[in-house]
Amino acid sequence: MEVHGSCDPQFQQVRQEFERNFRERGEVGASVCVMVRGRTVVDLWGGFTRSETQTPWTAETVSIVFSSTKGATALCAHILASRGKLDLDAPVATYWPEFAQAGKAQIPVKMLLNHQAGLPAVRAQLPQGAYANWELMVNALAKEEPFWEPGTRNGYHALTIGWLVGEVVRRVSGKSLGTFFRDEVAEPLGLDFWIGLPEDKEARVAPMIAAAPDPDSILFQEMVKPGTLASLAILNSGSYMGAQPEYDTRAAHAAEIGGAGGITNARGLAGMYAPLACGGTLNGVQLVNSDTLARMGAVASATGRDAVLVLPSRFALGFMKSMDNRRGPVGARDSAITGEEAFGHVGAGGSFGFADPKAEMSFGYTMNRMGSGMLLTDRGQSLVDATYRALGYRSNASGVWR
Repeated sequence: MEVHGSCDPQFQQVRQEFERNFRERGEVGASVCVMVRGRTVVDLWGGFTRSETQTPWTAETVSIVFSSTKGATALCAHILASRGKLDLDAPVATYWPEFAQAGKAQIPVKMLLNHQAGLPAVRAQLPQGAYANWELMVNALAKEEPFWEPGTRNGYHALTIGWLVGEVVRRVSGKSLGTFFRDEVAEPLGLDFWIGLPEDKEARVAPMIAAAPDPDSILFQEMVKPGTLASLAILNSGSYMGAQPEYDTRAAHAAEIGGAGGITNARGLAGMYAPLACGGTLNGVQLVNSDTLARMGAVASATGRDAVLVLPSRFALGFMKSMDNRRGPVGARDSAITGEEAFGHVGAGGSFGFADPKAEMSFGYTMNRMGSGMLLTDRGQSLVDATYRALGYRSNASGVWR
């Protein structure tokens, strides 16, 4: 498989692992990008957007990055916080009065970001296409009673976080989530990254190749039980996910799905996180101030059993922290191992973007062949590992690269 792009000699092992992904690990089409101090040191792509036609994956190819979108959504909230327009410790109802229904008047904004709000799903069956109806989703969540006492546990808000945080962004800024992200992040940084894809970009999208279910996965076992939190959170999505998912339709691409619908490539993910790896500002574009940046990377919730993912998890405010479950039971070993200072987000099937402020490094990886887990596949983790080794890091045996 021919790989295209550029790679600094110091990072040749990243290129080698990228090539191995195609040769040995079943990669079909993918891109990887690494930036250090804002300079691109790896920008590679290869494979096919459609294996049946062998349509080449090019420098302009983009794909759905699923929950890697959460990092973009969280960033929008933190930008507003950095500008003094949003208080993450204030009740959500301060900005969104209708949210106070069903005992939610005191839930602070930060609990929407760290998965403690108790709103990982909607109990009532959502109609087909609900994922593309913003008002329907935010009204349903405003009326929903929390599944647990907010703040007492965390459970992954797999899709709902996009509407919850996105509606706060909309109420505070006066712009939709996708518009705010475009105006304040993507366009100033020159990124091909959309939450709500314009129709004229549709031809660039590589369709996803779904993974076969892993019957040993504890999460999969929970998802197939009707009424469980995992089932409601992931499958009650108006057919966005499920037996006949619609995530690869034009309607889904156009919708502003802040929890899972972002479309970009590795360059877009690494480029979004690059200012956050460099103190909050890059090339004259300031996303956040230093105090906000410090809060973005701090652990805000952690548990031995996430109420939705049913495995140990660690989150900052809107971002994943390094998660090492390699020693867990069979079916619950999903991991995504970075440096301790790093923060970012994995997407279903294996995409990943993050910033590591200590290393002054940002990373992005996207692909079209999905893995079966909710965190990194061996393809993505091999690229992360090679990046840290190239930077002089020695071991991740402790659960973080050091």
